[in-house]
Amino acid sequence: MSLLKYVDRKNTDCAKWDGLEHTFSRGDLLAMWVADMDIKVPECVSDALKNYIDMGAFGYYVPPAGYYDAFINWERRYHGYELKREWMRFAPGVVPAFNWLVQILAAEGESVAVMQPVYYPFMKAVENNGRRLVNCPLLRGESGYSMDYEGFEETIVREDVKAFIFCSPHNPVGRVWKKEEIRRVMDICSRHHVYVISDEIHHDLIMSGHEHVPSATAGESAGAYDDILVTLTAATKTFNLAAVQNSIVIIPDKKIRSMWDKFTEGIRITGGNSFGYVAVRAAYEEGRPWLEELLALIEGNYRYLRSRLEEALPGVKVADLEGTYLMWIDLSSCMDRIVAEAAGSSSLDPDAEDAAVNAMQYFMEDVCGIAGDYGAWFGGDEYAGCIRLNMATCRENIEQAADRIIDALKK
Repeated sequence: MSLLKYVDRKNTDCAKWDGLEHTFSRGDLLAMWVADMDIKVPECVSDALKNYIDMGAFGYYVPPAGYYDAFINWERRYHGYELKREWMRFAPGVVPAFNWLVQILAAEGESVAVMQPVYYPFMKAVENNGRRLVNCPLLRGESGYSMDYEGFEETIVREDVKAFIFCSPHNPVGRVWKKEEIRRVMDICSRHHVYVISDEIHHDLIMSGHEHVPSATAGESAGAYDDILVTLTAATKTFNLAAVQNSIVIIPDKKIRSMWDKFTEGIRITGGNSFGYVAVRAAYEEGRPWLEELLALIEGNYRYLRSRLEEALPGVKVADLEGTYLMWIDLSSCMDRIVAEAAGSSSLDPDAEDAAVNAMQYFMEDVCGIAGDYGAWFGGDEYAGCIRLNMATCRENIEQAADRIIDALKK
């Protein structure tokens, strides 16, 4: 019997399906955008929460030792990372955490680097907090995306970069960085004492044949990067637990921990609600079999959609999905047709600067009826021909997406 149970989330007050009109043109789209799942959480999580609810008293809560032990044991067993209890701190989410760290590690007006195309809240975190955004773009080659180490080092020196937000595994291009790749970028940051905020929230969602290496373990010796590194992760993506708002901040360096503690004491957010701790502990203690089945589902959905698109639409490029459940599709070879279709069926100006961005939106929403994440969100007009689609759903939704995109482009 399958451990995975698909749930129709329409009319459940979820952002992905019921909040479409806040971001898109209408509310009846096939929702393949927000990075959460249409899959019920592991039964062990539901049972733990039910037992806690049955207890019936929800006063002030102290996270038990078992919560910390569950995560520490998970990291040791599945990622080879030996971390200590005193390094762990709480955040209500990875996004709040890197927003706080931008403020902690860089002064107002100082530079913070990212590697586009990348998760768009990175850019918002820098700009919304009055820091200066510096882009060190990934390189796109025939074999996929890679980091431009020489360009990265030149940029951080030239722009006097104080902090770097690193996405590992990478969202949206799906790269699982190899140990030597991580070491090279970490060594550059170490030489110039650039703080690294390593977002590793997708670190359990690794496809077959690949291995996640925590940034903290990529050095030649243990603790090589402790004085510059903060690692962010959570059970959120792994077990579909975004709503419980419980993320983990790992800070090995005492000085950086002190800076974090002073900041979070100042805003009075040093812990979360009890439901989050209960759910996360149960997931890390008993959720591995569910995760193994989930990974097979994600990889199967990805391979199905990729084969359909590449077979029917020569020229379309799909990035290898090494990690995450987010598929990065480059439709640039079809953009002339997409722009022409949009111009012929709407008031969009094909000669406008943002014609490609607007045309892709028209194509996905009005022609295909799909809500995806637009490439331009991850790095501007350069990526207007790309879309990101969520594979953590049932095969029926994947089949519908394939049919709609292929049919629209073949007309």
